[in-house]
Amino acid sequence: MADLDGLKDGKDFGIGIPVKEKPFFLKGSNHLDWGMQSRLSRLFNPKSGRTVMLAFDHGYFQGPTTGLERIDLTIAPLMPYADVLMCTRGALRQTVDPTLGKPIALRASAGQSILTELSNEFISVEIEEAIRLNASCLAAQIYIGAKYEHNSIKNVSKLINEGMRYGIPTLAVTGVGGDMVRDARYFGLATRIAAEIGSHYVKTYYVEEGFEQVVNGCPIPLVIAGGKKIPELDALTMAFKGIDQGAAGVDMGRNIFQSESPLAMIQAVNAVVHELMTPEKAYQMFQDLKSDLTRA
Repeated sequence: MADLDGLKDGKDFGIGIPVKEKPFFLKGSNHLDWGMQSRLSRLFNPKSGRTVMLAFDHGYFQGPTTGLERIDLTIAPLMPYADVLMCTRGALRQTVDPTLGKPIALRASAGQSILTELSNEFISVEIEEAIRLNASCLAAQIYIGAKYEHNSIKNVSKLINEGMRYGIPTLAVTGVGGDMVRDARYFGLATRIAAEIGSHYVKTYYVEEGFEQVVNGCPIPLVIAGGKKIPELDALTMAFKGIDQGAAGVDMGRNIFQSESPLAMIQAVNAVVHELMTPEKAYQMFQDLKSDLTRA
């Protein structure tokens, strides 16, 4: 503990040397509080400015879908290779090792299932619970154009307001119903609304035509959803195109944990996102890793 003995007056005040102001590395986040920026720096790699999120929150409305029957067996081995884990509080407490040290994007909404209207959600996690779980981010769907659009915007707004009090960012996830057209016009609208209401980053889908316009029309970081399972080369190509056109990362689930070799796939996705490896090289990396893992 400092005391009064041996006090010396300061002499070197760096007079004439301007204070360096380092801009924050994420789009739209330069004026956020220190705690908010600190959490975002865990969610996104400050060196690459991008993230690989491993999504396994599907069970909150899909139940034990393929690949998530036993999270402790299928997902736990993948966790060290992800930058962020996106999951429910149930899965977090039951299957995620607290010593792993990975930031958590906590699914904070619920209220529906695959048997009912998907947009009919409510906020299921209180802010105190998120703090207890040391969540780095709160996540909920925003269903633009759906039956319960108003309620979904209200849900995300509630998370934003509560999270801002404690320095916890909010991820708005653009939910798409079965009757909605998945094009740049729709995702441009949905992501911009998410940003305008105060979300700190947004998860949306990649589209072949006009995705760069979606990214540039959204003033906060955008990560692309993996969506339904597609062939590994196609998934790696989608990730590469998204990053190349300005996305700040991916939030993949089924295209990793339903892969022929999930461990190989998540490493190949990492190479695309953080090293800008081409899809062809990443696919070869996937094949090589798959062979090595098969022999092991």
